Amino acid sequence: MSDDFMLDTDDLERRMDGAMANLRTEFASLRTGRASASMLEPVMVDAYGSMTPINQVGTVNVPEPRMVTVNVWDKALVGKVEKAIRESGLGINPQLNGTIIMLPIPELNEERRRELTKVAGQYAENARVSVRNVRRDGMDQIKKAKADGLSEDDQKLWESEVQEITDRHIKSIDEMLETKQSEIMQV
Repeated sequence: MSDDFMLDTDDLERRMDGAMANLRTEFASLRTGRASASMLEPVMVDAYGSMTPINQVGTVNVPEPRMVTVNVWDKALVGKVEKAIRESGLGINPQLNGTIIMLPIPELNEERRRELTKVAGQYAENARVSVRNVRRDGMDQIKKAKADGLSEDDQKLWESEVQEITDRHIKSIDEMLETKQSEIMQV
């Protein structure tokens, strides 16, 4: 049995990459004072009886650095889209112009920038926790294999492999956080 043990490091890596992809999505939703279509990705609209992503009820554009527009395809949904944006917690006040909803992005003050860096830090910590949970799952598999007869040398080899993957992902998360925080604090 001991020679047959193969830890699926690709699976562990894939799960850790998933945590990082989620972090990228969360970072994209944080406002940095510049307009970005991705900041509306988490906004869901109650359209036709179900919650629908905003980009499936209209076209999201960034015509200028401090403006996002949403061109709603169905006139009946304009009010619902406006309400969804207003209640999204983005701190943006939508302005209607027919079927086009304009979202002027206000300048961020110093206090708001500091709050956003803290939020970014929380997102990064959640990603680190997810990566460490995947690491723990891998280590548990190794311990189980040790109980089933895996040699101590093989155990150490697999544990160092899992730790190396974990360290690489944690380092990457820290770099992403540093980049995002400097982007937020940039005036």
